[in-house]
Amino acid sequence: MSTVFIALQTNEETRPIIEAIQIDNPHAVVNRQPAMVKIDAPNRLVIRRETIEEQIGREYDLQELQINLITLSGNVSEDDDTFTLTWNS
Repeated sequence: MSTVFIALQTNEETRPIIEAIQIDNPHAVVNRQPAMVKIDAPNRLVIRRETIEEQIGREYDLQELQINLITLSGNVSEDDDTFTLTWNS
């Protein structure tokens, strides 16, 4: 088993995004640090546009993740509705 992760800046804009990621990935481990939040998950992490929109209360383009993205690890697959990180064992 391999771990994928995404790290985002810690700010008011990312707080609901992080909550949405936790909702869609209950197996993920959230590591909060002063300037960033790193979210680790075994093999797969899925970020869903719809869940983020529910948390922030407005339309959201997944490309907006790039603004607060620090780094990530895994194979990226994305479309208009999902941003997925996977690791093939």
